[in-house]
Amino acid sequence: MKIVVLVKEVPDTYGDRKLNMETGLADRSASEAVLDEIGERALEVALTYADANEGTEVSVVSVAPEHATASLRKALAMGAESAIHVVDQALFGADLGLTAETLAATIRRTGFDLVITGNISTDGSGGVIPAMLAEHLEVPHLTGLSAVSLQAHAVSGPRPIDGGTQQVSAPLPAVISITEALPEVRFPNFKGIMAAKKKPLEVLSLADLGVVADDPATARAIMLTVSEKPPRAAGVKIQDEGDAGVKLADFLIENRLV
Repeated sequence: MKIVVLVKEVPDTYGDRKLNMETGLADRSASEAVLDEIGERALEVALTYADANEGTEVSVVSVAPEHATASLRKALAMGAESAIHVVDQALFGADLGLTAETLAATIRRTGFDLVITGNISTDGSGGVIPAMLAEHLEVPHLTGLSAVSLQAHAVSGPRPIDGGTQQVSAPLPAVISITEALPEVRFPNFKGIMAAKKKPLEVLSLADLGVVADDPATARAIMLTVSEKPPRAAGVKIQDEGDAGVKLADFLIENRLV
């Protein structure tokens, strides 16, 4: 079985988050760049299956700037057998549509039985790439799984919904997205780190994939305006003069909070 896992380099979740006021894009120099944790969890799902099923091939794919090589090497050190890194200046500031098209072209090129992604990234928080990817690849998509059961010809798992849990399944090939309910990821050991240096890491451009970033027939999103988040205004203070309860109730009703 060939499992492709999408991974992404993002600004450290616990670091500063800033926008570049000129481009409207995330300022990725504001904090340390790390592998997105949800992508690591997706990789853990694939590696856990591979550990128990001989002949399983796990590959990671990322669309990222040149400096993301170190993050891809970490994924290889965790246990992935190979990596594909799509690097192209035309992808700078790419919208979700172009990103999904590029990822789909990459996955078609390498081949797959199952694609595993996180349900939402911690930087852009778009949350639509898995569905867009499945549409491009013309395969079933299971969204937001909190557990994964994988067999030779099918994948299934529970998905939380309003008021309960839904059990879903699909034949392979398929795309699935997982949530943070999945287990913690393994840490790369010394042997894995050394082995990662020799594992194949292929670098591709849009030309290699046959994707045209500025095709006038394809709609692309553009940034119109960007501004700093306004400072938080001072809250309303209610002075207790024996009628604080009434004033509080009036405030809640006026602001439609009750």
